[in-house]
Amino acid sequence: MPLSDTHVLGLISDTHGLVRPGVHDALTGVELILHAGDVGGSTILDELRLIAPVRAVFGNTDPPGEPGLESEIALEVGGLRVHVSHGHEVGSPTPAKLAARYDADVIIYGHTHRPLVTRHDGRLFVNPGAAGPRRFNISPNVGRLIIARGRAEVEIIDLA
Repeated sequence: MPLSDTHVLGLISDTHGLVRPGVHDALTGVELILHAGDVGGSTILDELRLIAPVRAVFGNTDPPGEPGLESEIALEVGGLRVHVSHGHEVGSPTPAKLAARYDADVIIYGHTHRPLVTRHDGRLFVNPGAAGPRRFNISPNVGRLIIARGRAEVEIIDLA
């Protein structure tokens, strides 16, 4: 992505075939949406593309070979290296397990359905939570990743 002052990316995961109406408002104005897997079909990606361009990875419930899904995403945004995967590839994902596997400044994942924003060894780890059907008594969430002047911050938005 081109280097400019500020980049705002939408973060979403675990939609499992449902785009809640609040997702449109929560992600309005982002330049790119990163979906961290368990998409639930191409219609979900089509719906998200009404908001912004989308890049998405496979989750453990997505069928192999699903068009439009990547095994992982690695990109540079505002001078920071960003990595996206579902997280199930390391078992039960934690920042320590993901840090051992991926070399990036910002690591985005899903799978656990629980939102998490933490720093570990100077890197930012983000799970935007599950945006789809409510499970495990957890509110649905998405995130906004703001990268400015070489620093990344995240806002988690409750969709309930």
